[in-house]
Amino acid sequence: MYRTALPQLSGEVFLTDSGLETDLIFHGGFDLPEFAAFVLVDDARGAAALDAYFRRHADIAAQHGCGVILEAPTWRASRDWGARIGYPAAELRRVNQDAIDLLSRVRGGYLGAASSPVVISGCIGPRADAYRPAVRMGEDEAGDYHAGQIDILAGTEVDLVHAMTITYPAEAIPIASAGYVMVIACTRSTSVPARMSICSA
Repeated sequence: MYRTALPQLSGEVFLTDSGLETDLIFHGGFDLPEFAAFVLVDDARGAAALDAYFRRHADIAAQHGCGVILEAPTWRASRDWGARIGYPAAELRRVNQDAIDLLSRVRGGYLGAASSPVVISGCIGPRADAYRPAVRMGEDEAGDYHAGQIDILAGTEVDLVHAMTITYPAEAIPIASAGYVMVIACTRSTSVPARMSICSA
């Protein structure tokens, strides 16, 4: 809907995510394996909690006449993290698509609110632990690793793909060069040397 003209670039105020996984764990009482919220898409109670979380944000935005960016619960829905919790490639494709379908249904309820555009962001995360990246890839390997999930998300109704908590340049550069509307958010941590940080790249 907004892939060719992101409304948040207009200078208007937009509400963003407020910590999905933390909210689900501490307020919803959910156990998220490997901090992976995408598993809730396959659970009736979990899917209802996701729907309520996103609608709550969209409602607040509509009440205040601002836009909202809904961040898909797909931060951990990549090859290595999925394998750790029993999701093979075919299931990862489906769950990424189902997560965006959930957000599309939420957005459908707010299409009449012209002053509150709802932007869908497909979220991807780092291959390794964002705060202790034991595995550091070269650019070619990183590009190959992330391409699968990026391509899946690009085939859905996402308006952009957001790579969150990426720690080092060699992982970020091929993501940014993937050819889609991308946002890169880096992580700074005392366990990550400054020279490794995207923020210093």
